[in-house]
Amino acid sequence: MDEEKKASLTSLYEQSFKDIKEGEVVKGKIVKIGIKDVLVDVGYKSEGIVAREEFTASNDLVIGQEVEVYVESKEDDNGMIVLSRDKARRLHGWDKINQGFKEGDLVDGNIRKKVKGGFIVDVYGLEGFLPASLAMFRNVSERDLMGGTFKFKIVKINTLRKSLIVSRKEAVAKEKEDVRAKFWENRKVGDIVTGLVKNITDFGAFIDLGGVDGLLHITDMSWSRISHPSELLAVGDRIEVTILAMNKETSKVSLGLKQRLADPWGEIENKFPVGMRTKGKVVNIVPYGVFVELEKGIEGLIHVSEISWQKRGINTQELFAIGDMVEVQVLNIDKDSRRISLSIKQLEGNPWLDAESKFSVGAKVTGKISGFTDFGAFVELDGNLDGMVHVSDMSWTRRVMNPQEILKKGQKVEVVVLSVDSQNKKISLGLKQLMENPWGRIAKEYPLGTEIEGDVSSKNNFGVFVRLTPDLEGLLYINEIPKERYDIINIGDKIKVKIIKVDVDAMKIGLGLAG
Repeated sequence: MDEEKKASLTSLYEQSFKDIKEGEVVKGKIVKIGIKDVLVDVGYKSEGIVAREEFTASNDLVIGQEVEVYVESKEDDNGMIVLSRDKARRLHGWDKINQGFKEGDLVDGNIRKKVKGGFIVDVYGLEGFLPASLAMFRNVSERDLMGGTFKFKIVKINTLRKSLIVSRKEAVAKEKEDVRAKFWENRKVGDIVTGLVKNITDFGAFIDLGGVDGLLHITDMSWSRISHPSELLAVGDRIEVTILAMNKETSKVSLGLKQRLADPWGEIENKFPVGMRTKGKVVNIVPYGVFVELEKGIEGLIHVSEISWQKRGINTQELFAIGDMVEVQVLNIDKDSRRISLSIKQLEGNPWLDAESKFSVGAKVTGKISGFTDFGAFVELDGNLDGMVHVSDMSWTRRVMNPQEILKKGQKVEVVVLSVDSQNKKISLGLKQLMENPWGRIAKEYPLGTEIEGDVSSKNNFGVFVRLTPDLEGLLYINEIPKERYDIINIGDKIKVKIIKVDVDAMKIGLGLAG
């Protein structure tokens, strides 16, 4: 082959390759993957090499994959083109930053490695430095951190070095600010939103709505009664709630959970009409009554006065237990106040309607002592009615200070009906009336002037009571006792007195000192 033809072929051969220059970015295809280097065909007469460590993502390192590279040298000692993928990316990144971003803007970046004082962040191929003080990666594991994509705020652009200083802390704050602004702009009362339970207190739960916290009050959690928010929610729960109220100035949002369901009180008059008999479960017991759940979200109160026809005090804790099923009658419904009045005693006939005919005045009846007060004892006459024996009707002659001196709870007694007041639900009973009034006989046994020795039973500011017999006392008037003598008289002392007055109607004996 002559020299002219050879030169022509050489020229054609060289023309078939791209004309590349050092310092420019070109496209090529990966043709071989080595341990340290990656071989890239850029269409030149020789292939180029790129350090394998410049391929950080596994999906970038595939034979046939097209990549952009920077031409560092057209030929090394081995006749290979020296290429750099990092420098190509850095140039593109710089162009992107230079043309589209400024200090204060948010950018996406990948954490490349940890260095002294912070982290190196890859931002569109550029190296950005993230100071540790601006990192804010408290709840991110190191595995998720390295190579992870995050938002960063550009703090400083170094034009000479083509590098950045970035802040994750300020990006998070800006993201939150943007999210909050978007929330107040796009949300309105009545919207249904999803949130994360952030904190639980006695009065409710705080819900993170994505940059904005809302309060879900305990009263807006359920139509049913709950004692504590933790009965329904736990920290970390994701729930759907309704926005009930919003105040941008105070940054307060009120939320509702029960509003996601139909109000059970909507058809309350039709569900539980007045007079209806129904059953329910005891859910709360208080001194003034018992709360009964008729259905989920519907509770009524049995007031203590509607538990029994007996008028005396009832201990609700003794009669009921949480979870008891009870039959009740609906007395009244106040839909606006969400209150239902219930009754147990109305299920039975009113025993006071025929009390006067059943317990006629003067009749002797038998009952059981069911309780005491300071001034008397209650007697259970039948299953529904109680009468009371006042202390003044327990003995003709004895001054009863405590009814339990004479009677015991559960004791069966015979008494006399003294009066029946059906309207005020009172039956007065007498114990002493079973016996004849002894005061006529006492007046004859103790004529005026009679002297007798007795025991001092008590002292007060108007005299001294003296027990003449086990069941008979007289009053030694204060004006009948010299002061010096009164001061030395003690309870239990024996003292000689004389009868100076017997009042049969008032059933009293007046005494003076004898001798």
